[in-house]
Amino acid sequence: MITNSDAYFTRGCGRCARFDTADCATRLWSDGLAELRAICLASGLRETAKWGHPVYMEGERNVALIGAFRGEFTLSFFNPALMTDREGVLERQGPNTRHPNVIRFASAARVAELRPVLAAYLAEARDYAARGLRPPKEEITLDLPEELVAALDADPALAEAFNALTPGRQKSHVLQIGGAKKSETRIARVEKLRPKILAGKGALDR
Repeated sequence: MITNSDAYFTRGCGRCARFDTADCATRLWSDGLAELRAICLASGLRETAKWGHPVYMEGERNVALIGAFRGEFTLSFFNPALMTDREGVLERQGPNTRHPNVIRFASAARVAELRPVLAAYLAEARDYAARGLRPPKEEITLDLPEELVAALDADPALAEAFNALTPGRQKSHVLQIGGAKKSETRIARVEKLRPKILAGKGALDR
């Protein structure tokens, strides 16, 4: 993965075989990404690279992240529960995302059209970060698959490690295991994810 934000806009994220080729998503959306980057930089946020993507920060707080995919490019906000979304442009990243946190684009013209809105949203998010505000913690009740419950009951170390995970990481394991239709597949997934649970990682963490 790239570790320099300039490299992202010229070569890509470095996470797949299309890196630094004409087929990279960052090349496909180069005009729109440049427009989006300019708006983020004009907001006064500090640009850095994390997880192979440009991230915009206020102090030590992550505020927003730019992403590029085959069918779209995006601006995602951290701590979206704080955002008021007055213009109704935020969407959920996926079906299991708790709060709308992403703005999707399919053209540079759309970025230019939303420039005032983007500037206002970035200023709002930057203000929350500068003031040290965080969304209130939400109680999440997880319906654990029977196979995971059995594994936790049989292995105190695994149970302790699972209970020490953040709610988001716990949820990622529950979704990964519970997504299998057959019990034997769910059991196999528990075993496959065991090292990640013991290491304090989510199901999708590397």
